[in-house]
Amino acid sequence: MVTAWWSPQLNALLGSLVVAAGAWLAWDSLPVWGVFLIGGVVAGFLIWQGRTIGLVWAWATLLLGLESLAWPIVTMVQFRSITTEPTDEQLGTMLSAVLMGLVSAVFWITFSYGFFKRARQPSTVSSVDATDNHPPTS
Repeated sequence: MVTAWWSPQLNALLGSLVVAAGAWLAWDSLPVWGVFLIGGVVAGFLIWQGRTIGLVWAWATLLLGLESLAWPIVTMVQFRSITTEPTDEQLGTMLSAVLMGLVSAVFWITFSYGFFKRARQPSTVSSVDATDNHPPTS
């Protein structure tokens, strides 16, 4: 399989869009320039660290997991800054943020672990390629 030299860079840009969209969803009060700033910083980081497509997505999913982990904390801080005693509706929102944040953080961090583990393994030749290159012996 032939990959172009720009393929990891393109995937880094796509990964930065995914992480920026996750930040926008996690912090609904994030201004547009903040989303672009996060996207730019993440794109630079992914281009710097992502030598392969697998590493780009490993870092992108790790960043998504960290965003998901920070989401409940940000929600609690926002409610705490509004009032000292949260209402029942705010408590329900915080509970939802904690449960969904932890579940999604575990998912994305586990997914990222799999990507990092796969990136460390040396690439092997598939059995189809091996049989095409070598004729059977008699």
